[in-house]
Amino acid sequence: MKHFIIVLAAFLVAGSAWCADAPKPQTMGEVLAASKPSDWHALDPQNTLYLQIASGRVVIELAPQFAPQTVANIKTMVREKYFDSLDILRVQDNYVAQWGDPNADDAAKRRSLGKAKAKVPAEFTVPLAGDFTFTPLPDHDGWASQAGFVGDFPAAVDLQAHQAWMTHCYGTIGVGRDNAPDSGNGSELYAVIASSARWLDRNITVAGRVVQGMEFLSSLPRGHGDLGFYTKDEHPVPIQSVRLASDVPEKDRLHLEILRTDTPTFAALVESRRNRHDEWYKRPAGYIDVCSVPLPVREKK
Repeated sequence: MKHFIIVLAAFLVAGSAWCADAPKPQTMGEVLAASKPSDWHALDPQNTLYLQIASGRVVIELAPQFAPQTVANIKTMVREKYFDSLDILRVQDNYVAQWGDPNADDAAKRRSLGKAKAKVPAEFTVPLAGDFTFTPLPDHDGWASQAGFVGDFPAAVDLQAHQAWMTHCYGTIGVGRDNAPDSGNGSELYAVIASSARWLDRNITVAGRVVQGMEFLSSLPRGHGDLGFYTKDEHPVPIQSVRLASDVPEKDRLHLEILRTDTPTFAALVESRRNRHDEWYKRPAGYIDVCSVPLPVREKK
């Protein structure tokens, strides 16, 4: 695992600012106002999806570093317009919004996958030997030996098993499957609309996260069937289109950038949320979990 890097320096730098004689700690707004252009990075259009429904555009950042084969399969389906005119089939309160082919279980009616693969190996975890940098949070995690961020993605690690995985936080995009671990190929996806669903960690392939437009998914009508599936008397929400940002004309793209998680600015942001010093707060929590860390997104200047 020689390439696995844990970023502690940023938190040590940020932590040194809160000694006894230091000025009043910053709020999150003040941290972001003081950020530098180098603290931000643009979304990669090759790994950004636009999911369009009637209420608006949902921007999804794909995570090939965690699920390379699944992400490649999803991109193949997107380029062949597999998801266009399919439906959001399930919205379970405080859990997930899920979309796919309503006829997936009917061989005579299901939509063709085209060049996409019908079966993809499960990608529940990745080895720590990967070329990514893990930025841990300063507090313990109840679901793993350590939680933090790998690039833009909330993640956790098992240091004994030398594994890492994306955590099921609000906005996480997961791959639906049956009981068999390799029964999810990316043709059925869901977004977590609860604050956390960490019990799913390491049990399902995670392909990315929503970076903008979660309100369009979390506000959808709840289904009244089992597990929140829409019943025959309810109307599934149609998907107008799903496109890779790189395939969308430049003038129609959203030029977004995300705060980098390997910087002192991000460490300061985490500390501002662990110990809220806004005027309203009287007792800071002194703790934060990975699903409570906001990762700011803004229009690129």
